[in-house]
Amino acid sequence: MDGQVVRVLQIDLTTQHFTVDERPDLLAYLGGVGTGTRLLAERLEPEKPPLDPSQPVVLAIGPLATIFPLATKTVAVFRSPLTGEWGESYAGMRLAFALRFSGYDAVVITGRAERPTYLVLSPAGVRFQDGRGLWGLSVDDTGRLLREWEGGRGHRSIIRIGPAGERGVAFAGVNVDTFRHFGRLGLGAVFGSKNLKAVVVQGELSYPIKYAKAYREVYEDIYTRVVRTEIMRKYHGLGTPANVSVLNGLGALPTRNLQASSFENAEAISGETFATQRLMRKLACTGCPVGCIHIALLRRQFAPDYEYESVTLAYDYELIYALGSLLGIGNTDDVLRLIEKVELLGLDAITTGVLLAWATEAYQRALLPRDELGVVLNFGDTEGYLAAMDNLVTQPNDLYRTLAGGLAATVRRYGGEDFALLLGGHEMAGYHTGYGFLLGHAVGARHSHLCNDGYGFDQRFKGEVIPDKLVEHLLTEECWRNVLNSLCICLFARGIYDEATTVRALRSIGLEWDEDALRKLGREILKLKVQLKKAMGFDYRAIRFSSRFFETPAMGRKLQKDILNNLLDHYCRALDDLVRA
Repeated sequence: MDGQVVRVLQIDLTTQHFTVDERPDLLAYLGGVGTGTRLLAERLEPEKPPLDPSQPVVLAIGPLATIFPLATKTVAVFRSPLTGEWGESYAGMRLAFALRFSGYDAVVITGRAERPTYLVLSPAGVRFQDGRGLWGLSVDDTGRLLREWEGGRGHRSIIRIGPAGERGVAFAGVNVDTFRHFGRLGLGAVFGSKNLKAVVVQGELSYPIKYAKAYREVYEDIYTRVVRTEIMRKYHGLGTPANVSVLNGLGALPTRNLQASSFENAEAISGETFATQRLMRKLACTGCPVGCIHIALLRRQFAPDYEYESVTLAYDYELIYALGSLLGIGNTDDVLRLIEKVELLGLDAITTGVLLAWATEAYQRALLPRDELGVVLNFGDTEGYLAAMDNLVTQPNDLYRTLAGGLAATVRRYGGEDFALLLGGHEMAGYHTGYGFLLGHAVGARHSHLCNDGYGFDQRFKGEVIPDKLVEHLLTEECWRNVLNSLCICLFARGIYDEATTVRALRSIGLEWDEDALRKLGREILKLKVQLKKAMGFDYRAIRFSSRFFETPAMGRKLQKDILNNLLDHYCRALDDLVRA
């Protein structure tokens, strides 16, 4: 993206053909999720299912990608096989860097390869490579082989799926450079349905800065705020695992399928415990000076006579929540064993944990056929969960084939809706903070707590219900995050990239935006997402909330279903007004 044109690489897996389109019209969408939303709207076929070969996958970066601190993300936009509607996911590491220096602002992938395939993207175009030797391999083994086969070390990114994506698990993810992921909503299953095992991106170009003096001034200002103030310090220190102790103290840490909101073993799996006992190093995405990726060392014996091996695994709060407190797992080694399993199989950790937590309670209530389940599920029993994860991928019977479709599909068949932790059809993140979290997670375009900061609102207002202020906050925040996500800025840096700073950064590279134009773009992106969601069958007013959310106190208070339903109605009316405006 040079301010004159957006370069879109179009790839058809069926015909093994590619083109590069130069699209000046897409400059109005800025980049990232703005560009991705527009491109998906052009190619989406709402009447066809999510895994139809014609359905597109869009990868896009923003104009600040890797040339400004923390502008490190790539967005993937697709139709989700988990929810049946809007799919949107973000990943860091080297992918945005490699795409920028391969000369592409966006990539659109359609069709289905005749046989398992991996792609190699470079400034020269696309190579379609035979992937049959990789099919069936774990995420780890696939990455190791591709690093040996393909050049470009240091300016290369490798994204790939594991067996879960190949087998169509609706919540399979796509691994990005080992330690990051397109995790939620099932992009891995979309790759698998296209016979696409991996994409290697080789960035070999240079990127000239036209206005070096202006760029340097803005860069130095942002860099200084990142590394010499307290704004980003917590992300480098303990990182997001610091939330374990904080949320447990607030009574907001979901435990044992949210049967409780605090965990008696929280200290044993806290950020402090992970750091002192298991942390071995910290990594950063390309273009980030913070280093928030925390890597743990798991050492274990694999044979007699003192035979040991060590495995390195990234951990963060959401993984500790989903594979720790939510399953009643109270030690670091067992949490890491579960993390390793989801990594190798290529599963989304949050959905996997929420699904297994529900299955444990359903098993205890005799809702599931025990002969088909084939394992004993009890909170705190790591071995049962490891075996169940394998079965989610191999799918030996109807029960596991249903479970592989996600929690919403499972409760439609087996019941148990009253204790299913679903928000807008998507498995919940790890914050039982109150009405803001539940409403924000449910109504956000990708049904994520990261859409609109409802959980932050709860903590700032200590659970107080302020309907007008909450709804305004959710809509305003989601619109502004659309802007940040169009720039593919890490949301950890949202306190750095305020409106004025964002405008200065864009102008320093020759893109003339102002604050009003950015706010308007954020609203237009949300409008387009809402239109696409409705075309795919989503109805905001049909959202329902499980009884479990009201049985277990949130930050010391029991929530009321009628209050939350009234807030949902208030939000829907405000959203209708925004869409019509």
